[in-house]
Amino acid sequence: MMAGYLSDASSDSELNGRNKEDASHNSLSTIPDHLISRAKEIRSLLLHHNEFLLIPKSISLFGNLLTLDLSNNHLTDLPKELITLRNLRKLVVKSNGLTCSSIPKDFGLLSSLEELNFSGNMFEVFPPQFTELSRLKCLYLGGNCISEMPNSIKNLQRLEVLYLGGNRLTEVPAEIGQLYYLISLVLCDNQIQSIPPTLIHLRNLQSLSLHNNQISTLPPEIVRLNLSELSLRNNPLVNKFVQDMTYEPPTLLELSGRVVKIEKVKYSKEDLPSNLRKYLSSAQRCVNSKCKGVYFTSRVEHVKFVDFCGKYRLPLLQYLCSPQCRTTPAVYHSSSDTETDEDEAMANARLRRVLLG
Repeated sequence: MMAGYLSDASSDSELNGRNKEDASHNSLSTIPDHLISRAKEIRSLLLHHNEFLLIPKSISLFGNLLTLDLSNNHLTDLPKELITLRNLRKLVVKSNGLTCSSIPKDFGLLSSLEELNFSGNMFEVFPPQFTELSRLKCLYLGGNCISEMPNSIKNLQRLEVLYLGGNRLTEVPAEIGQLYYLISLVLCDNQIQSIPPTLIHLRNLQSLSLHNNQISTLPPEIVRLNLSELSLRNNPLVNKFVQDMTYEPPTLLELSGRVVKIEKVKYSKEDLPSNLRKYLSSAQRCVNSKCKGVYFTSRVEHVKFVDFCGKYRLPLLQYLCSPQCRTTPAVYHSSSDTETDEDEAMANARLRRVLLG
């Protein structure tokens, strides 16, 4: 079961045999002297599947390392000497006993890191130092106990792969939509209940894994993604239109705002203070095309099903301006633009494979 969270797609094929040292599966508890004597010339050091309890201070001698693999040992702490490896591009420390407090405070100084794999450890908190690694392209944190993804995830502007499967996440921050180079997002086997609509900004996203969560609906924006893989199995996705949605009656402010927008009442900067002008500009159109209404904060949740591949029905969450719109026969469009049958056909073509099996 854990193997799925420990994926590592990179290789060291660019390194020749002399620069690459594989000392894995040797029951080592310290770095052998014959490796220390060649420390400056070694570019890749594989020490996985050994008996290390601590990383010896002699690791600082390997100043030209590009790749270091310490997976499947018994590590519970990382030494500050690790921070001296400023050329390090790939660090793999999966399947150990590390926690957030095990990470050195200055870990963000490893500014050359492009791939980081700490899957299969004991993190309960997302280490904030990881979001300081501006060159990071691949981040694997699967199979931990992380309950929250920080808003600072947006700092990882070069990230292409984010693997957080098998944790305890309950929500996804809107800031994830700022990871514009993201190609693969793995959030399976968590406790996530909803996905933010900001995913629409992930124009390079090809693979989205959401299976084994608590998701009941998806934002309409998801159909605009150019996905080749979408995994949704084992979620409580609704199979009928929900009738018991909550509805908060509109306030006097909202009712007034609706009248202004519906009746197209003209106003200028001199007529209204800036906060009211900003409020009026936040109006959203009701998805019922037979309705001319708008809403601000008071809205009725509506579940629409979109067919994909002629086989699966995907529930998308949209909003109506009042409960009456739910009973009015209508053709629905998205809250941002119209969504016609032609749009659904386009979404069909985009999501060529919906991995529900």
